[in-house]
Amino acid sequence: MVEYNDATLDTLFHALGDSTRRGMLHELAGGERTVGQLAEPYAMSLAAAAKHIQVLEGARLVHKERRGRMHVCRLEPQALRRASDWLRYYERFWNTRLDVLENLLRDADAKASSTGAAGTRAPRRTPPPPKGKRS
Repeated sequence: MVEYNDATLDTLFHALGDSTRRGMLHELAGGERTVGQLAEPYAMSLAAAAKHIQVLEGARLVHKERRGRMHVCRLEPQALRRASDWLRYYERFWNTRLDVLENLLRDADAKASSTGAAGTRAPRRTPPPPKGKRS
């Protein structure tokens, strides 16, 4: 069973909930990047980028290390496993529900076509013209 009351998942989904951080993760999927390289596409300061990276580090999605004067970041994809497991559980849940709905609709269509009721609807009524206006 998947834990739904887990602070780790809260932190992870909070980190993933921001489009800038998701973009940074996308960049890191291509390899290591400096903080400056991660900040560049967003025209943000290094301090602002560092705050985003700090959130990603807190979720254990990113590891940052200092190399001389540069801070280099790399993706830590194993942290995504918990989110993936959580999502997979609900994917199975909804797939099961949608399969049941599909079968119900298929049965209803088969029943309607066997009774000859398929495609028969009451004729649509046109509303009367407004009072006081004549064509």
